[in-house]
Amino acid sequence: MKVKDLITLINGNLINETANLEREVKGAFGADLMSDVLASIHPDAVLLTGLVNPQVVRTAQMADIAAIVFVRGKTPPQETIDLASEEGIALIGSPHGMYELCGRLYQSGLTSLEKAVN
Repeated sequence: MKVKDLITLINGNLINETANLEREVKGAFGADLMSDVLASIHPDAVLLTGLVNPQVVRTAQMADIAAIVFVRGKTPPQETIDLASEEGIALIGSPHGMYELCGRLYQSGLTSLEKAVN
């Protein structure tokens, strides 16, 4: 699934217009603890989170995440948007909660890209 298709599926809105909408998303991961993301996510995932601070983008950069979806209508501060734009990471807002979004993505055929943590 491409980022542009993801946006449609989740009733999302693209927050940073310079993002690559053609990037392929291979699966999904939902978390608010960035340490969990770093420990257990695969590359090319979409990250669903309620956190809106710049650390989310830094984590996405290190983990090679394709896009970040902010749940429950949350809007990131300009600092977060600017950092994501510099890195080419799509920021997407959605009015839906994390649970519903995970369900929508799963039903669309995206698998979990969460690794087991020992």
